[in-house]
Amino acid sequence: MFWYRHLYVGEKAKRHRASIIRSIREKTYRPGVYVITPPSNGNNILDIYPGYMLLLREYREKEFRILGIALGYQEALTLAGTIVSEMYKLTGRFCLDEFLAERGSRV
Repeated sequence: MFWYRHLYVGEKAKRHRASIIRSIREKTYRPGVYVITPPSNGNNILDIYPGYMLLLREYREKEFRILGIALGYQEALTLAGTIVSEMYKLTGRFCLDEFLAERGSRV
């Protein structure tokens, strides 16, 4: 699992940031946690996964690149919207790789 250097964190998640990150790293279940990752296919801009999906057998072996964490699905949607909005403002396009390169960091 890789963590984005400039990790996006939702407002509610900010209060629990350390424990959320710890639960994801230790692969323990924490209700209401969502992670935002680069898309798993070419049709999306970002993917939003509930935290429990990272515990499932088919996902445990995948190398996730976590761009953001949120508490609650609504917060995850808002956070993803923030990322996409910043992406468009910076690059004028909806290209995650270009956005990350412009920010001077890789995932």
